[in-house]
Amino acid sequence: MKDTQATLRIINQMRDAGVIGQYAIGGAIAATFYLEPTSTFDIDIFISFKNVPGSSLVSLDHIFNYLKPLGYKPEGAHIIIEGWQVQFLPADDALYNEALLSAVETEVGGVKTWVMTAEHLMAIALKTGRGKDLIRIEQFVQNDAFDAVELRKILARNNLVEKWQQFNDKYIENNK
Repeated sequence: MKDTQATLRIINQMRDAGVIGQYAIGGAIAATFYLEPTSTFDIDIFISFKNVPGSSLVSLDHIFNYLKPLGYKPEGAHIIIEGWQVQFLPADDALYNEALLSAVETEVGGVKTWVMTAEHLMAIALKTGRGKDLIRIEQFVQNDAFDAVELRKILARNNLVEKWQQFNDKYIENNK
């Protein structure tokens, strides 16, 4: 059984212990803070990874080493924490790093957490461009669940204005 509050408490415990730094929930779970919930199987946690000295690869070893004694084990690309598949993802470029640093503090069942802004979720979805991401952007637009001025600023800073115009022309303007 999935226990969201318990999962977030463990993630906060990891942050407090210095295993991870500031984090932000992204993806479909983050979108549920702004839109009607959709089905999803995992929680995407974006963090800033510290590279292993002398290597260009990022390592999850410190995360696994912290969680393993607590009984949490990796399963594929995820770690199962209190029933949730949790994936730790890198905030590895300007857009993701900005989204991480701009995350909004909120509470889930009394547990403090950080969630990416609607505008950053939209920009990331636009950049990623998968079908489910484009549907999510359309949901944000249909529900007027974002600040258009802020979105334009984020898109401009991250060279996504042309891609936004193409999306708008194809999916928004044609459906009016």
